[in-house]
Formats: sequence, C-alpha cells, structure tokens
Amino acid sequence: MYLNAIQLQHYRNYEGLEVRTDSGVNLFVGPNAQGKTNLLEAIYVLALTKSHRTSKDKELIGWQSQDARIRGEVVKKYGTVTLDLSLSAQGKRAKINGLEQRKLSDFVGTLNVVMFAPEDLEIVKGTPGIRRRFLDMEIGQVQPGYLYSLGQYAKVLMQRNNYLKSVTSSNVQQAMMDIWNMQLAEYGVKIMKKRQTFIYKLQKWANGIHSGITAGMEELKIVYRPSFETEAEEEESVLFEQFMIKLSQVKDQELRRGITLVGPHRDDIAFYINGKEASIYGSQGQQRTTALSLKLAEIELIHEEIGEYPLLLLDDVLSELDQHRQTQLIETFQSKVQTFITTTGLESVNISKLHDSRIYHVRDGQVAR
Repeated sequence: MYLNAIQLQHYRNYEGLEVRTDSGVNLFVGPNAQGKTNLLEAIYVLALTKSHRTSKDKELIGWQSQDARIRGEVVKKYGTVTLDLSLSAQGKRAKINGLEQRKLSDFVGTLNVVMFAPEDLEIVKGTPGIRRRFLDMEIGQVQPGYLYSLGQYAKVLMQRNNYLKSVTSSNVQQAMMDIWNMQLAEYGVKIMKKRQTFIYKLQKWANGIHSGITAGMEELKIVYRPSFETEAEEEESVLFEQFMIKLSQVKDQELRRGITLVGPHRDDIAFYINGKEASIYGSQGQQRTTALSLKLAEIELIHEEIGEYPLLLLDDVLSELDQHRQTQLIETFQSKVQTFITTTGLESVNISKLHDSRIYHVRDGQVAR
C-alpha cells in the first residue's frame, strides 16, 4: 500500500496543503519548527485517528480555526481508497470513499503506518504507560475488534473506579461490584489474549532482525508482564476465572485506595538482551538497537497480518542512528515500503544508499519540490 496524495486544511500550521507523493522514499527537508513533523503526524492521525504527540485533538486544529481536515488517497492491492478525517470540538468524523463510519474503530486499519521517532527509545526505557500505548496503537491497526474491546474496558474501568472512590468496605454493594468485575474481566481478557498473540509474533520477527543488526552477538527477547500471573496458552475462560479470583483477592486494597489494581491497564512488557533487562542493564546503543529492531519487526508483522506493507514514517530519526544502524534501516525499507523521512539537512542522511528518492523542501507551512 502507499499514499498517493494527502490534503490538509487548518491542520496545525498548514492552512491548506496538497502534496502528491512518491510510492518510494519521500524526503522532507527544512529547518526546525516549519511543519515537517506536523505533516508526518497528519499521516499518522489519518491512519489511527490519534496523534503520537498529544492526546488533545484541539492542538491539531490550526490557530483561530474551528476544525481541521485530513484527506488521503491510498492505493491498496484491491484498489484506491479515499480517506477523510475531520476534527472539531464536537469530535471526529471519518469517511471511507465518502461513506461516514459509525465507529472510528471501523476506520482504523484502512491505512497502516509504522512511526519511528527519537522518542521511541522510551518504549524500551520509559514508563509502562508508554509501552501499553505502543501495544494498543499497533495491535489496533491489525486486529479488528481490539480497539472496541479497549474502549469498552476503559468505560467499565472508569465507572468501577468512580464507584470504588464513593464507597467504603462497610457500605459497598457486592451485587454492584460483581457486575463491574464481570464486565472488567470480560473485556480485559480479550485485550490480554490479543496482546499475548501480538508480542509472540513481534518477538519472532524482532529477534531475527536484532541478531542481524548485531552480527549474531545479541539475542532479543520480549516478555509480556500482565498484572497477574498467567500462562500464554490458557483459554479465555480460564483467564476469566483467574481474573475474577485476583479481583476478589485485592478487594480490600481497592476499597482502601479507591482504584482498580488488576487488569490490562496495569500490564507491561520487558525487553531482554542476552538474558539481561535492556531498560536496566542495556547501554544506550543496545536500547537504540532494540527500538530499531521493534520498528522493523512491526513492518514485517503488519505485512504478515494483512498481506501489504505499511507506510514507514521516520521523523528526524536517521540523524540519531550511526552509519551501521542507518544502513540496516534503509536496506529494510528500500524498494518495498513507502517511506516518509524528515530531516533538517541531507548531510545527516546516507543518500548514497537511497534509490529514487523524491525531495521536498518545507518552510513555514509550505511544501515545494
């Protein structure tokens, strides 16, 4: 798949923009704060309906504008698809080929992207919340129903937390708690199973890629750390019972603290290099290689799941990689993945390794060849 054209209206610093893109490598060059990252972000938002930089949609809408619009023409193996996403204070509206989608989860997955930015190093060494977001955004692209389960889980979690804050152990209504518990476990188990499957597949690809980058010197292992101990091969019905048992065990703690202590909202993943946890014992170079291996693995995993390669968005990341890692990255996407690269200058990019790249110059919300 590739993005044939993108149009922006009132999106961040782009009052109006239309760019036709190359199916190969697209290089966006210009000084900082001119709109390069905004353009890549817009492609990401068109794919996932969410930004990788902010959770506040109003920040995506241009100054003194009431709404923003992103429109893309996507060429897929079965034909061309037009995607339209509108953002306003009233919410988001998404259309596929002019037909409005009732649920955003029906829109997500039509365009698939992998974003790699310098801050992705935080996936390895940052907080569990960053890693959960990484899982949710990537699984949501390739697993129909995941985002729906996630949304329903979030609603139940919020209602359950509100209830826990409003009661004490002396006045809690157990029948009410039983309802919240069953709903929490029902959606929570679906999320856990899809996370287990995704991490298993990601591990398969990432370890081979990591071994290649390190000339066979390092083995990468990705470990799922759910909020309670479980076995990966267990059925949903068994997981459900374990979930319910764990909730009963922490009941008194939850009532004291007024918060839900068990569930996928407290999951984590860990990365091990040659048996040692990368976030604690890994050097910066090893952590960087782990992040790169993850992103390259995502590309192959998405291709395995949907039969097409996703778009690759590289936001000012090549300057962060040494020549060896940069070469590994370029050789992976060359001639098979449509790629969008932002950079402040071509001197930081190994141009000799890039074939048939198209260069755009970005300045003050304008893009020109």
